Amino acid sequence: MDPLSKAVLNGAPPDEIERLPLPDEFLAGHLRATDADASAGTGVKDVRNTLHVGPVPMPEPAPDEVVVAVMASSINYNTVWSAMFEPISTFTALRRFAKQGGYAARHDLPYQVVGSDAAGVVVRTGAGVRHWRAGDHVVVSPAYVDDQDPGSHDDGMMGENLRAWGYETNFGGLAHYTVVRASQLVAKPPHLTWEEAATVTLCAGTAYRMLVSDHGARMKQGDVVLIWGATGGLGAYAMQMVRNGGGIAVGVVSSAAKAEFLRAQGCDLVIDRRDLGMGDDADPAADAAELGRRLRRAVVAEIGEAPRIAFDYVGRATFGTSVHVVRRGGTVITCGSSTGYQHTYDNRYLWMNLKRVIGSHIANLQEQTECLRLFNQGRIVPVLTRVFPLEEVADAARLVQENRHVGKVAVRCLAPQDGLGVTDPAARARIGEDRLTAWRRVPAPAPTGAGR
Repeated sequence: MDPLSKAVLNGAPPDEIERLPLPDEFLAGHLRATDADASAGTGVKDVRNTLHVGPVPMPEPAPDEVVVAVMASSINYNTVWSAMFEPISTFTALRRFAKQGGYAARHDLPYQVVGSDAAGVVVRTGAGVRHWRAGDHVVVSPAYVDDQDPGSHDDGMMGENLRAWGYETNFGGLAHYTVVRASQLVAKPPHLTWEEAATVTLCAGTAYRMLVSDHGARMKQGDVVLIWGATGGLGAYAMQMVRNGGGIAVGVVSSAAKAEFLRAQGCDLVIDRRDLGMGDDADPAADAAELGRRLRRAVVAEIGEAPRIAFDYVGRATFGTSVHVVRRGGTVITCGSSTGYQHTYDNRYLWMNLKRVIGSHIANLQEQTECLRLFNQGRIVPVLTRVFPLEEVADAARLVQENRHVGKVAVRCLAPQDGLGVTDPAARARIGEDRLTAWRRVPAPAPTGAGR
């Protein structure tokens, strides 16, 4: 381990951190451009074949950037997409970004450090950084915003040059160090461990924008919200935000075990989609209207009214049903398509019932800050269930790829063990250890036994 990493782990003061040199290279989970070229058209899908761990050079930070020593990160589905090189290789995005010139050119490399979540310690600040200093404990937002883009000054997510850090950029969070823009930083909730904090920004921030923000569905008290995949990272945070905001959470899951656990977490109504005939072999195009009717009847029977909002990141397998199931004037809000991007639905149910479809992507810095307030208040808690060391990041990504996880899967980077990083133990005690670690009690999934 390099001297700077050792100093950070030992709690060195800011002046000592600033005095120690950045290492020339660091350990990182990364992809190789040669793998992207070799896998083209082969149908190779196992991310363990393409997500490598090894040393990479330290990039030069730009004046508006900071270097963060990453204590922990987490797995998101965009890392799975990156490692599958689908729908296109992310090296294409890096080459496009590099054409801007200047510091952007650094991102076009024969490797890509991936990962769109991080919690860690600031170790360097560029000359243009004003609000952060060495030693600050931070979490990193995945919204890589161009502050010289006019659209960004209306909403950070509306700039033409917005990118998802660690997916459409290099130097992501699954590493010992990351280089990020200062506009990506939010203060880490002091009562959370490193691995807990690392599961927050992408999924919780995205869910906040989708449900609460003026840019999303504008959920109100009493709104019935249908949440697909309610035990996944996005869905689990969405369920908490619905209940915290006075809404009625209807979680859809794919097994009896997930349903039982979600009920224990306080979800108002839990539906096992298999009970409605929505098995993995269901045809989403042919069955959407009928499945929507069954789902609507099930919700109305228990709640008394149909959903006003459908929270959908699953995509092709659920989108047509989402359009059908929300009530007249209702909203389908979507931020992803883990089962496929080409959606089919009956447009009559949209236009004749005055429904809306809203696309949502990550969250701007104000939304992230407001979201983190909820964690600081203890109103929202982490949904961390598994932690892997960085050396096993490919296995962690495979777990998510095969949808064998519940909640969020974290990756320890520099943190040598779980449970570190808490600087406000009184707040942690006030919120309650049992609440903060509830999701850790989900039984671990059985291994597939598949080799590399």
